[in-house]
Amino acid sequence: MTDFTHRYEPATKAGSPPLLLLHGTGGDENDLLGLGKMISPGSALLSPRGRVLEHGMPRFFRRLAEGVFDEEDVGRRALELGEFVADARKQYGIGAPVAVGFSNGANIAAALLLLKPDVLAGAILLRAMVPLSDPPKANLAGKPVLLLSGQSDPIVPAANSARLAALLSEAGARVEHKVLPAGHQLSQADVTLARSWIGSVEAKAA
Repeated sequence: MTDFTHRYEPATKAGSPPLLLLHGTGGDENDLLGLGKMISPGSALLSPRGRVLEHGMPRFFRRLAEGVFDEEDVGRRALELGEFVADARKQYGIGAPVAVGFSNGANIAAALLLLKPDVLAGAILLRAMVPLSDPPKANLAGKPVLLLSGQSDPIVPAANSARLAALLSEAGARVEHKVLPAGHQLSQADVTLARSWIGSVEAKAA
């Protein structure tokens, strides 16, 4: 298996989509387990730790400055993460997961959607930015994506998250983009909306 330190918790409810939990800067494989259980009780949870360290804090790819990504590294790390998910699916016997990413984790999930569309069944992108300035043409036909942005987010400009929503929509994804009265941190509204959205995805799959 591609070498990611990770946690795996098996499903406790048949039919619940597996979740790929992707933490923000400075988080680890334990960070989003609670969130995963809140938004989709019963789902299998696969939670890797980012392999890049920035001042000792785990991330999923390098950046050159706040909001300025090392795009070559983004591409390489997204492909590594895709390999890890493929290996983990075989090892644990799970279907294609829905990514639940926060901040840096949401950005790598967005990159994964654009570079390896088949890896994910969909994505919940919490405070995501456009990960690649010139991504390849992806076919995301009908793939469900929930993008939740913060109205007063000091890190993600509103125009950037709107551009990401447009980029994914143009690739064929079914994008729902909501701007919440919040900053960069998550709020109860994120949990409520994500839970409702994943319930509708589950119902469509059934």
